Amino acid sequence: MKPLHSLVMILRLLVLILVFTITFIGGSTFIEGMVPDTEPEPAFVPGVAGLLIIAAVNTFVASLLVLTSRWRGWKLAGLLALSWYGVNTFLTQVETWYFLSDINVSSGVLRGLFLMGIPPALVFIPSSVLILGKWRGGEHPEPAHVCRMPFADWAWRLALISVIYVILYWLAGYFIAWQNPELRAFYGSEGEIAPFWKHTAGTFENEPGLLLMQLSRGIAWALLALPVIMGSRLNKWSTAVITGLFFSLPSNIVHILENPLMPLASVRFSHMVETISSTFIFGIIVTLMLYGRLRQTR
Repeated sequence: MKPLHSLVMILRLLVLILVFTITFIGGSTFIEGMVPDTEPEPAFVPGVAGLLIIAAVNTFVASLLVLTSRWRGWKLAGLLALSWYGVNTFLTQVETWYFLSDINVSSGVLRGLFLMGIPPALVFIPSSVLILGKWRGGEHPEPAHVCRMPFADWAWRLALISVIYVILYWLAGYFIAWQNPELRAFYGSEGEIAPFWKHTAGTFENEPGLLLMQLSRGIAWALLALPVIMGSRLNKWSTAVITGLFFSLPSNIVHILENPLMPLASVRFSHMVETISSTFIFGIIVTLMLYGRLRQTR
């Protein structure tokens, strides 16, 4: 890349960092004044520095999604905006609803959490497409890809993906997050940790809805990855890594900030390590299972 092109790209990325910061702060106004009056423990990266890190990570991931896609214009902006909101807001806040509604999240706060992801999805993502020069059509359009996967093929792949998601989710949850006694106490399970199989059997016996919810989330993750996989102009493994980064980083890097809904720093850190590791691996698996079938040339 020539020096001038490098400078232009840096300037574009800086503009996108600013756009994300504005939309992120704007989205947070949906829960302003509604969060619990709890003093959270200090952030891992305080103040403006933490916000800039979050903006830089989101800009990095969004830029990868935009620049590696063979799509352009409204198609790219619309599909990526849908996936961005689904991955980084909807799937995350569904868990907030399930786990925190009885702890410290009111219906008003929950509604605000779902709304606060709209500005980044509807403003930041289309801005990324525009600013990174992917709005107009290219001189040499690439071959169109179509999905001719039979229903039965879809069914067994999505079923297997959902089971794999639950396995990864549960293993990471137990062997990473649940090892933290402060986290167990936060969710109402003080005391010594139960053995893995006893804990697993007891949870699914007492909360059968949890298994159904996570199986459904596994399918939703896969469907939200389709615009990334089908639009990618990269090979299978490169696309898999980008999908893994998309699944894991934007929605979890926010744990570096203070959070009155999750006031203990160790709880935020445990969840961050748990979810970044499991969703990154899951994103790779989803791509490897769907890439070839979704990218047949017309």
